Amino acid sequence: MELRTLGGTGLRVSPVGFGASPLGNVFGDVPRDVARATVRRALDLGINFFDTSPYYGGTVSESVLGDCLRFAGVPRDSFVVATKCGRYKEGFDFSAARVTRSVDESLARLGLDYVDILHCHDIEFTNLDQIVNETIPALQKIKESGKARFIGITGLPLSIFTYVLDRVPPGSVDLVLSYCHYGINDTALVDLLPYLKSKGVGVISASPLAMGLLTDNGPPEWHPAPEELKLACRTAADHCRKKGKHITKLAMKYSLMNNEISTVLVGMNSPEQVEENVAAAVELSTSGIDEELLHEVEAILEPVKNLTWPSGIQQA
Repeated sequence: MELRTLGGTGLRVSPVGFGASPLGNVFGDVPRDVARATVRRALDLGINFFDTSPYYGGTVSESVLGDCLRFAGVPRDSFVVATKCGRYKEGFDFSAARVTRSVDESLARLGLDYVDILHCHDIEFTNLDQIVNETIPALQKIKESGKARFIGITGLPLSIFTYVLDRVPPGSVDLVLSYCHYGINDTALVDLLPYLKSKGVGVISASPLAMGLLTDNGPPEWHPAPEELKLACRTAADHCRKKGKHITKLAMKYSLMNNEISTVLVGMNSPEQVEENVAAAVELSTSGIDEELLHEVEAILEPVKNLTWPSGIQQA
């Protein structure tokens, strides 16, 4: 996999990023030897970007990821780690005091001296003015201390990014992490890319399978998508299956097609999943995507294109 530059950070990251939330046993128990083998396989196949959060599995994901990276025994400059602050098992707290304490706790769990990226996690769940006036300045101090190299913000509604970036000093936010807005069913993030580029902000996308919508098994019970979107995605998955193809592979390839999105985070909890995701990236660069199948799936999903769901509190 060819590495891509992440915004103005100078970081070079693999187009497939390792989402470590499953290592927090969020989707079922992952034995430690399997977790270690999964991270090892990712490193061996060229994945160098790992994303976690204290929220995933109530801090378990960070601890397990730290253990796996230590066990792999690779040099610190050979991988990029992102973690988050502000969202915890106990709830949300974006206060300066909490996020300052949070990074120290995360570093201890990860067993690292610094993280490459520290994100504010799901900022739509607080008043965005707090993010602008309190959280980002606190993260700037963390950056100056060397505990985090770059600062990001994450969340579902795309409007949160413009709100914050229009109000903070230039250069104080290096990255955004958007999820469920760059996939076959939803490409709303594309409209924001020129704006983000103009601000010098790098782009990470997550959930290329729309949190399970674009899979053969379908989404989990709790998935917040409207019923018509779930139904359309199920129809699209069935269509692929009838043609002897998997919608997951098509969706994964599609999500990697835009080079302005530096890396696409996918949750992984087995060496086999790592191999499948890397295979999709390699196949895309060598033989492209099945255009005919893609057009058929896009046609099925056209009536629900960019349909999303509410997330967060009502902003004033």
